[in-house]
Amino acid sequence: MKLTTYPGKPYPLGASWDGNGVNFALYADNATGVDLCLFDSIREGKESAKVKMEERTHQVWHVYLPGIKPGQLYGYRVHGPFDPYQGHRFNPNKLLIDPYAKAISGTIEWHDSLFGYQLGHEEEDLSFSKSDSAPFIPKSVVIDSTFDWGNDKPPKIAYNNSIIYEMHVKGFTMMHPDIPEEIRGTYAALGHPVTIKYLKELGITAVELMPVHHFITDRYLLDKGLTNYWGYNTIGFFAPDVRYSSSGVLGEQVVEFKQMVKDLHEAGIEVILDVVYNHTGEGNHFGPTLSFRGIDNEGYYRLTEDKRYYMDYTGTGNTLNANLPSVLRLIMDSLRYWVVEMHVDGFRFDLASALARELHAVDRLSSFFDIIHQDPIISQVKLIAEPWDVGEGGYQVGNFPPGWTEWNGKYRDCMRDYWRGENSMLAEFADRFTGSSDLYQDDFRRPTASINFITAHDGFTLNDLVSYNEKHNLENGENNNDGESHNRSWNCGVEGPTKDPKVLTLRAKQKRNFLTTLFLSQGVPMLVAGDEVSRTQFGNNNAYCQDNEISWINWEKADTDLLAFTRKLIDLRKNHPVFCRRRWFQGQPIKGVGVEDIAWFLPEGTEMTEENWNHDFAKSLGVFLSGRGIHSRGPKGEQIVDDSFYVIFNAHYEPLKYKLPPSKYGTKWTKLLDTSANRIEEEGITYAAQETIKVDGRSVVLLHHPMR
Repeated sequence: MKLTTYPGKPYPLGASWDGNGVNFALYADNATGVDLCLFDSIREGKESAKVKMEERTHQVWHVYLPGIKPGQLYGYRVHGPFDPYQGHRFNPNKLLIDPYAKAISGTIEWHDSLFGYQLGHEEEDLSFSKSDSAPFIPKSVVIDSTFDWGNDKPPKIAYNNSIIYEMHVKGFTMMHPDIPEEIRGTYAALGHPVTIKYLKELGITAVELMPVHHFITDRYLLDKGLTNYWGYNTIGFFAPDVRYSSSGVLGEQVVEFKQMVKDLHEAGIEVILDVVYNHTGEGNHFGPTLSFRGIDNEGYYRLTEDKRYYMDYTGTGNTLNANLPSVLRLIMDSLRYWVVEMHVDGFRFDLASALARELHAVDRLSSFFDIIHQDPIISQVKLIAEPWDVGEGGYQVGNFPPGWTEWNGKYRDCMRDYWRGENSMLAEFADRFTGSSDLYQDDFRRPTASINFITAHDGFTLNDLVSYNEKHNLENGENNNDGESHNRSWNCGVEGPTKDPKVLTLRAKQKRNFLTTLFLSQGVPMLVAGDEVSRTQFGNNNAYCQDNEISWINWEKADTDLLAFTRKLIDLRKNHPVFCRRRWFQGQPIKGVGVEDIAWFLPEGTEMTEENWNHDFAKSLGVFLSGRGIHSRGPKGEQIVDDSFYVIFNAHYEPLKYKLPPSKYGTKWTKLLDTSANRIEEEGITYAAQETIKVDGRSVVLLHHPMR
């Protein structure tokens, strides 16, 4: 095929169709030459045309091809030195995915030619492979970016009013009997009316989607008959993964994703993406050459002093070098694209500490944070950090800058320990319940900086948290050596499934205890999809490679009682601002005698003293939350007031008697919730001030006092 070529422009990077042709631009600083390869079919081994990119502006190679249209398949071959000791791994025999590709046509077909070196060679990665990888690698796709968004607007739900729902596109919809079979497991299924109705009835305000950036499945997993289900192995930071498309692979996946976002927005539900900018799917020096490694290895990755090897703060073999302007630009362009073009509402950054590393230490004022803070678009969406990585000093809970929220791992650990009966200070429980002021108040952040969670995709489900003491990961093929061994779980007396009614009753109550604690805590609650229906992974706490019924939600076995309880619990939170404050409690941040908005009580009905907070054996306490002590104003400047509540937590295994507070806190209390009885009600038993009530072992009781 003979093509007309124009010089083109160095920006924007990627393939940009203007209605008449396509501009191609690729950053490759250390390259000596770049060939643009066009293909007529997805698995074609020979390009239909090869265009030598003659123009180079600074470090960007570019060319414009008139007449090229959306749906065109393409890739790059990049020339340069193959010198691993100097960090260079150029190999023009390898067809490379465009880092800025807006769509990718399929998945990798694993073959030895995908590696830049000869597998089995005595010099291993220092050898040079001459085999062509084109037949086995998916092609990048030129897309038409137009889409009828209509009146779509971001819901812009305040953090304190948010209920985040972590979910997997496929896992949520794959076994749903009311979703058409032909679209299950796809973006279309997530935007289907059945899904949206469920989310609305549950009370969800934001879905946090596990990775949808195009990712790869490692060869070693496929060889074991497994796959990368979670998706934390990105190779395309602009492309929605084709595996979740029901409509096509030549750009249709982009349209389907946009329609899903539009449908969710229309229902008032935000879309947050779990993004993985800390590494790519190319792995360490023994990994394949698929994109970045072959385009400019030294220009994308963090290398050791011996540039043959990679810095690995992620546990995946490599770390993107966010210190380099080109990598920062890639990340920022990607984030901006998903906000502006795909209309998403925020991001959860996987292993975010890895992005904050300047040299080796985690630097909270690194260039990554600086550039995000000054960006007028990205700085205005939800930014959630997973505040740790696997490197030294990587655990950074509480240390991210203002403007960021964090997955609060300390909240998770504390609440798990409390309800399984571990010796832990009540002071920490109070800290976590009231928004973790010890972590976030000193740098002027609010309680909403804390994303509270009991479970996440990584680890036990809620059902398994109360059903297993040990992980059961044999299905992963690693002899049960993978996954976290210290889960802070408790099986309630029997490991795994049981028919013992006492054990089942206790497990059900423990699930209600966890959910009640989560949704009554200050901060932003995050619920994992399926926890509200008692989804089980059969004790697998690392189901990253299980794209099957271990990971999918089995809707036919849904725990409808727990679902009903969760719906009422979320509704209770959403209707009472006392549970979702924007500001810290006054006086001492969490405790102290005489504060007007919160007070803590012993079972005897007396306020707690400093000595009481330091007892590690104490398991029981009551907390008064004043509806007149919220100290926040509404959108029109009105003072926000609410009813008052008294919450009794009893993690002791036996029932205890509690004396209610004096009348100045409330003269008449109505029981709204009792986790031992599986009830949330509008009208319940009433109690007078200082009356004594009995609270069942391992349970929560919520009492209500109407606004006076």
